[in-house]
Amino acid sequence: QVQPVESGGGLVQPGGSLRLSCAASRSIFNGYAMRWYRQVPGKERQWVASITPGGYTDYADFVKGRFTISRDNARNMVYLQMNTLKPDDTAVYYCTASTPRGDYWGQGTQVTVSS
Repeated sequence: QVQPVESGGGLVQPGGSLRLSCAASRSIFNGYAMRWYRQVPGKERQWVASITPGGYTDYADFVKGRFTISRDNARNMVYLQMNTLKPDDTAVYYCTASTPRGDYWGQGTQVTVSS
């Protein structure tokens, strides 16, 4: 399987935390930037965070200080630690790999923030 596979979503109360995981095959992970996006039905997809192969990270303003992206190059894994979650963070979260052959998208994992 070439597409990334996300996991770790679920229901959490406002102020809580979740850690999303993304497993990718070596062919689309090794040496490439990885990104997290999110989408709410009926709304445009939003970029959330990026990480380069060397570990440089970048974040959308609406998650700065709350979310942390990381990667384990030995395991071909990417993570998104989400803290201080808000109801507005409710969305399907997608992991993507950006390669010269194109972008590879996972199926997504649902995150619901609600009391």
